[in-house]
Amino acid sequence: MSTYQKTLDWMFSKLPMYQRKGASAYRSSLDGIKKLDLLLGEPHKEFKSIHIAGTNGKGSTAHMMASVLMTAGYKTGLYTSPHLLDFRERVKVDGIEISKKEVVEFIDIHKEYFEKERLSFFEMSVGLAFWYFKKTQVDFAIIEVGLGGRLDATNIITPKLSLITNIGLDHTQFLGDNHADIAREKAGIIKDRVPVVIGNKDKRTQDVFIEVAKIHNSPIYFAQDSKFNFSSDLKGSYQIKNIQIVVSALSHLPQIQLEKNVIKEGLSNVVANTGLMGRWQTINLSPKVILDVAHNKEGLTFIKNQLKHLVYKKLHLVMGFVKGRNIKELLALFPKDAYYYLGSPKLERSISLTELKKEFKDSSLQISFGDTILKVYKMAFSRAKSEDLILVLGSTFVVAEVLQNLKK
Repeated sequence: MSTYQKTLDWMFSKLPMYQRKGASAYRSSLDGIKKLDLLLGEPHKEFKSIHIAGTNGKGSTAHMMASVLMTAGYKTGLYTSPHLLDFRERVKVDGIEISKKEVVEFIDIHKEYFEKERLSFFEMSVGLAFWYFKKTQVDFAIIEVGLGGRLDATNIITPKLSLITNIGLDHTQFLGDNHADIAREKAGIIKDRVPVVIGNKDKRTQDVFIEVAKIHNSPIYFAQDSKFNFSSDLKGSYQIKNIQIVVSALSHLPQIQLEKNVIKEGLSNVVANTGLMGRWQTINLSPKVILDVAHNKEGLTFIKNQLKHLVYKKLHLVMGFVKGRNIKELLALFPKDAYYYLGSPKLERSISLTELKKEFKDSSLQISFGDTILKVYKMAFSRAKSEDLILVLGSTFVVAEVLQNLKK
């Protein structure tokens, strides 16, 4: 039997993975995952599921939902992506990651098939999650969409409930270059007669959702229309919208009645119950250091608004980006007098140090450059005074590198 590390190395290097490689890893068909699902005995039919799509907030929403269902006593599977420190973060049951042994076992048994069919990293990961959820006999599985919705490998399930958090202009090379087109792709998770909850009532997208829901005879609800008074241990004012979506969604989950105190307790213990990291996560107090995986315009706008609620002397922004981002537009969201530290995450599709320097050679911003995220993070930490604030943003991979260093 292979070792866990060798298995991971094979998965990451032999097969395309969108987060690392970009467009070459995007699959425009569900054929691969459907064939794998048949081979595995259609495990997704053995548990109830909740399907979550959206541009921002999918991960937080999925973890909140899992925490509440766990608190209610349901054995709960959770499939999310990408991971921060370990691949096994993607597949959890009741907050516990799948074991290394089971990852190795699954890949070893099916490796020949994966190679023959040239399955993507994501297809394998989804197959692994569904296989594991069936094996562990979960009551519910919360399934986060990887990219888009209609053609995402998770979209072979018929859930008890569908959620779409919000729509922003992200992954436009695959999903469309306007809000309505992207909404249509994400609306691809709406299934016949399955209720769907939409986070934002947006003039640019609401008619698309209403139209698709009507075609599928699916009851449709907008979370914005619901009024609830709950809070969460996930910090950041932007989580208020995610809480609203979760509570609204739970109220429309068929044949399930959850007490208010169960919802309250579940929302208050998301980190303890699920192990979620990288969402407005404080890792140091003096100077204050906060990590967040926000990486697109909508996500970083939430962060910009959150800054209004904080007291600090000087702002230090540690950032790195992947190709396809309009970095100047993203940096323009933040104060001109902030200190910027730009580095390059360790992955193939990151924006290199050379490109960053070229992009900002005539900039009036106070920018320091480094060839790695760790280098610019240490630079910011050494310069910041005790009353300053350091924010680490721009990509999951940026946050992951800082967390990995912290773990060491």
